[in-house]
Amino acid sequence: MAIEDRKPSLLSRMVRKALVGFYRRRGWKAHGSAPADGRCVIIAAPHTSNWDFLYFIGLTEDLGLQPHFMAKDSLFRWPLGRFMRDMGGVPVVRSSRQNAVDAMVAEFARRDRFMLTIAPEGTRGKVGQWRTGFYHIAMKAGVPLVVGMMDYGTKTGGLGPAIWPTGDYAADMAKIFEVYRTVTPRHPERGITSLTEVTDA
Repeated sequence: MAIEDRKPSLLSRMVRKALVGFYRRRGWKAHGSAPADGRCVIIAAPHTSNWDFLYFIGLTEDLGLQPHFMAKDSLFRWPLGRFMRDMGGVPVVRSSRQNAVDAMVAEFARRDRFMLTIAPEGTRGKVGQWRTGFYHIAMKAGVPLVVGMMDYGTKTGGLGPAIWPTGDYAADMAKIFEVYRTVTPRHPERGITSLTEVTDA
């Protein structure tokens, strides 16, 4: 049985149920949908708080989605391994000569459905430039970029438009920025305020 088809452990189901219950009690509303074939890179931005992950779990549960995320391979050892995989984690071997981009492209190649969530800022703090790995993964895997969002101003979130990468990074990021400029993160001072934060254009 493939890992992605295996029934989650009791602990994983209990944790997810608790997280989803908390999210719903906070009054959030989900919107949007994933590509019909279930293959895409979800941009998780702006990422300014640990709360983002909790609400993202709730939003994707409401939308009936099973997204995945990358994490260092050491987190997939006992006793956390089963839990990490149940929550959607995909191990990345940082010491391997195969970089994270190629590793995730290989994951897309071996799975029929795969929605990979990536926070391009790489941190919850204020950054001056997005990392571009998410874009290269989508380009090489031949899948769209889907704008993931959590608007703390309206307590709404989920998935925005799907944007197919063209190879013109600056032009594609300009489209994505237009979506995010209307989204209020938990910590606005750490949010995206200008196009130069997602591209050097």
